[in-house]
Amino acid sequence: MARIPRQLYRDDGLVLRVQKLGESDRIITLLTRHHGRLRAVARGVRRTNSRFGARLEPFGHVDLQLAGDPKDHGGGLHTVSQVEAVELYGKRFLADYPRYTAASAVAETAERLTPVEREPSLRMFQLTLGALRALAAGEHLATLVLDAYLLRGMGLAGWAPAITECAVCGEPGTHRAFSVPAGGSVCPDCRPPGAAHPAPATLELMSALTKGDWKTADSADPAHQRECSGLTAAHLQWHLERGLRSLPLVDRS
Repeated sequence: MARIPRQLYRDDGLVLRVQKLGESDRIITLLTRHHGRLRAVARGVRRTNSRFGARLEPFGHVDLQLAGDPKDHGGGLHTVSQVEAVELYGKRFLADYPRYTAASAVAETAERLTPVEREPSLRMFQLTLGALRALAAGEHLATLVLDAYLLRGMGLAGWAPAITECAVCGEPGTHRAFSVPAGGSVCPDCRPPGAAHPAPATLELMSALTKGDWKTADSADPAHQRECSGLTAAHLQWHLERGLRSLPLVDRS
């Protein structure tokens, strides 16, 4: 019986993860501009004579032709038939441990915040692309780029921590207590037992990262940067209900 050819479609995407499949193939997890997160098989890319194996490495921005039905949400694997590099960001920081581990956390977070395969998520794609570009440029500390990405990503998911108002009653102001289970900053009347008491400058830094105020973020004291990272990571992992494997590896020294 004649084999029915698979539908072809094009998109550009970010390589989030690669996994070995058999002796010469790989499964590539991508976050695409128009089709959300998807997985595709890249045949023969582990062979030394592969035409496009080097283009399908983590953190790369690539233009692809894929074989499969883009409207099929059943979770089946598509196949990469063509790929061209737009920008291979990973090559710029493979030997830089802080930037590499931050990029790994960005990629894992992007995958976790797009739980439904082939559900378009243009804003998450743009946010992830911006984070990888920033890490490749190296103009800001990798941990600041990562925390800005996590805070904005939680905003897209509807989990943004309250910073300038009470998470419980909505009372405006910069409050001195912060409770992850409560949703962020809390006023004295709503403060639950066990709430943290971050420095006001830490909350100012979290607000700056959310808004993209890099002048404030870049000048923040290292102690406030570390406290910001701790609160951001705790807030994210509370909502994910399962820790990110890559976060403990991030160099925050």
